[in-house]
Amino acid sequence: MSTDQNKQIVRDFYNAIAREDYEAAARCCHEDFVFYLQVDEPIHGVDGFIASEKRNFDSFSPFEFSIQQLLAEGDQVAAYMLFDGLHTGNANGIEPTGNRVRFSLAMWLTIEDGKIRTKRAHFDSADVHRQLGA
Repeated sequence: MSTDQNKQIVRDFYNAIAREDYEAAARCCHEDFVFYLQVDEPIHGVDGFIASEKRNFDSFSPFEFSIQQLLAEGDQVAAYMLFDGLHTGNANGIEPTGNRVRFSLAMWLTIEDGKIRTKRAHFDSADVHRQLGA
């Protein structure tokens, strides 16, 4: 696939998440999908990933999750993202604060057979906790 096609797969994936259309997001993922939230903590399979994402995004309403920049080379796509949301639900054991949370993320994705095979997320979790008042 071309780098433009790979970037479009990533756009479709994140647009689906932003719409909270988790079925559409799952369709963008390879059957052997692996998500690395932290370097040594993979989530194997799209079902576990979607459950994790849904749990996280359900804690913020409303929220915006947008691509700011995409770079691609071969089967690799890097995405610079922004998240902005209102903390209205339990987030990793932190009760709702009503705080606005805004942070950037760097994502590194590998495309295989026209689907996302691996996804690595990098963000400053300490900053997120600080914004939550934890």
